[in-house]
Amino acid sequence: MTATPSQPYSSPSMPYARAARDALVLMGLPLVAALALPAAFAGGGTRRWFGGRAESQRAEAQAAKDAAAAAFYELDTAQRDLRISVETITAVDNSPPARRAVADFEALGRRIDEVSHQYISAVDAHDLDRDDLEASAAARARTDLTRAKDELERVKGELDRFAGGLGPLLGKAETQLARVAPAVERARQGLLAASDALDAARQSGLRADDLAARLAALSPELTRLNQGAGQHGVTPTLERAERVAREAEAIRVEAGRLPEQAAEIDHRLVSLRTRAQALTTRAGQVEPVLSELRRRFAAACWQDLQRVPELAAENVRQAERKLAEARAAREEQRWPDATALLSTVRALLNTTDEAVSAAGDRLNRLNAVQRDPQQEIERTRFAIRDAQRLAMAGRTTPDPRHARPLDESVARLDRAVATLESGRHPDYWHFLTETEAVRETVARVVGQIRQDRGTGAAH
Repeated sequence: MTATPSQPYSSPSMPYARAARDALVLMGLPLVAALALPAAFAGGGTRRWFGGRAESQRAEAQAAKDAAAAAFYELDTAQRDLRISVETITAVDNSPPARRAVADFEALGRRIDEVSHQYISAVDAHDLDRDDLEASAAARARTDLTRAKDELERVKGELDRFAGGLGPLLGKAETQLARVAPAVERARQGLLAASDALDAARQSGLRADDLAARLAALSPELTRLNQGAGQHGVTPTLERAERVAREAEAIRVEAGRLPEQAAEIDHRLVSLRTRAQALTTRAGQVEPVLSELRRRFAAACWQDLQRVPELAAENVRQAERKLAEARAAREEQRWPDATALLSTVRALLNTTDEAVSAAGDRLNRLNAVQRDPQQEIERTRFAIRDAQRLAMAGRTTPDPRHARPLDESVARLDRAVATLESGRHPDYWHFLTETEAVRETVARVVGQIRQDRGTGAAH
């Protein structure tokens, strides 16, 4: 409605305003205060006013409510942040201190639930927007909300102190977590390098089936690494990443060596085949050597060599069979089998070579001692005398531990020399083994003397 000079502007609230003004005038209030009321009621206001004290209490209660809400928000935020820290620790550390930290955090969580419930109950219990809110109700609301705020702040203080004590555990956990990503990446790069090396080997005509199977077996491990430490734990993830990287590197190295290994096996096949043929020829020469030994020397000098030709022939035949198996394994690219078979062939040929050489060496040594046994005797006596001089160096009497075996060596040499004069066909081989044994005994005594003196000098 539009106001006109003959009809002043009025509103539905005017009668109530006038009534309130009249009431205040009758109560003796200043007219200025009464005149100020219509503005509060003009326009159909939604709240009734009960005086300055009620409104002041309402404002204080609202301030307490806002402060409690801020405390609640800060506590909730701090708890969320701290939960991330605790989860970081539990993902890495299962030590007693870490378990205690988890238990303490759970206890704090229960306390936080309690004070949060008290806060929410206080908020729900007081409607500060009510039109008829009385001063006493507002005062109670302020008291309850202030108490809730104080409890929230007190628990927040406990939470802050707890967070401060987590520093060492959290630092350790974060250090461990920082290792996860690089470790997983190293594992991935290792698998990629192994795959590339395997492809290169295949392009050169090598199947490398066993390496391919080993690489395929790592696929589930890569899946677990991709799932992350959150699902499998930091320590297991680190261990898995290191294991995958180590195995992938082994596969890469072996794949890279495959061409070289194949060439090496090919060379060994040819070399051992040639050696087997040469030993076949040499084994055929053992029988004439044995014939000469039988004709010229006592049986004790050659009896242990009687089966050398037979054993040499059998060893060579067995070596040739193993060579054929090794060649088949090489064609089928069964590298470990080929390598093992070639090692067996080499051992057989070494044994045969030693046996065949033993016959010729025996004849040469027996010929030498038969021509001049004195040379062997003097060689052995010189070793004894040299040890005796060492035993007496710096002493007036020798140590019995040294003198006794040296004296026994002298007697043993004398007995060996006596056997050369005992018959028409002396056992020259027994003589040679005795002198060699004497020299070995003397060498042990010399070593003991030097060790004893070295120990004494150290003290």
